Amino acid sequence: MTQTTEAAISLGEKGLTLPVSNRSAYFNYYWLRDNDPTSFNADTRERSFDIFHLAEAPVAKSASVEGDALVIDWANEDHITRMPLAWLDAYADGTRRPDPADLPRRPWYGDHYPNVARFTHTEVMSDPTKRRAWLEAMIVEGLAVIKDMPDSDEGLTELARVMGQVRPTFFGDYFDVKTHINPTNTAYTASALELHTDTPAEEHAPGIQLLHMRANTVEGGRNLFGDGVAAANDYREIDPEGFRLLAETDVPFFCEHDDYDMRSWQRIIELDQHGEVSGLTFSQHMLDLMDLPQEFLDDWYPAFCRFGKLLQDDKYIMRFTLQAGECIVFDNHRIVHGRAGYTASSGDRYIRGCYTDRAEMRSTYRALVSEGRFKR
Repeated sequence: MTQTTEAAISLGEKGLTLPVSNRSAYFNYYWLRDNDPTSFNADTRERSFDIFHLAEAPVAKSASVEGDALVIDWANEDHITRMPLAWLDAYADGTRRPDPADLPRRPWYGDHYPNVARFTHTEVMSDPTKRRAWLEAMIVEGLAVIKDMPDSDEGLTELARVMGQVRPTFFGDYFDVKTHINPTNTAYTASALELHTDTPAEEHAPGIQLLHMRANTVEGGRNLFGDGVAAANDYREIDPEGFRLLAETDVPFFCEHDDYDMRSWQRIIELDQHGEVSGLTFSQHMLDLMDLPQEFLDDWYPAFCRFGKLLQDDKYIMRFTLQAGECIVFDNHRIVHGRAGYTASSGDRYIRGCYTDRAEMRSTYRALVSEGRFKR
């Protein structure tokens, strides 16, 4: 049985209905009690109320509108809830809480290098406005170049920590890309390095990669970078069924040497919560033996090869030479990268690299652009 208050609030068995923004909206009692503003600690910004400790299911004894707030007197608890109507209106339709970091991606193509966002190391370290612009470029376009880097290990660490924390992989906290006598990775040779995303064999590959060019005087070795979002969006139009196979099928990747044997299952094309392409997991040289039904591979392999050839088209690939003192920062789940071969004896080429997480980058961006829910 329901009763109606002066504000046309209808109390039901499991929730109440009230008008917000000229429409009628239903709210569950558990949700209302759990999200009472007093349920959160203003200092820790965490929920301090434990809904598991309620002896009975929450039920409203009465409810009314007082000014700009809904006021609920609970039947089985000595507690009154006051919730702003504007806040309730924002959640009335069951949609996700707005995310300032959920920005539309802007695809780019092979002619994009002159337009890549560029900042100095000093700017992003000291100027919150520049830092915000840098992180926004990372979210929207997936990469940026930081100039005037200090010629030190600390310079890279400082830059990474502006965005988040240095994220270790099974290669360690940092990695040094130069010619090794006994290489354990193609990157540690002077050979050409095909387009790829890094560490696909990790269950959760790092989201952001930073490559600081410390020295580059060799002949050759041009950098190759491509936007996986641009290529995958085009592939979706060209070959919808092939796109579906690559976006819905988990396939094996590996990375093996004497003291590690890393394995994972990933999808070549990644989709976000909106069904839009968010990136790739792509590495021909680390694709494991395809232990999938052979009949399925009759369709999967041609789709994979069609996409791989498309991704290598000049339309998508920027070719440039990263200079000493520059650091290119990019989304490791979106941007494929590689390099042309070079002559190791012609000079010195040294890159120091590390990773951070995409989630931490977005967290830092949100903190820069929004007030949050609990700031006083």
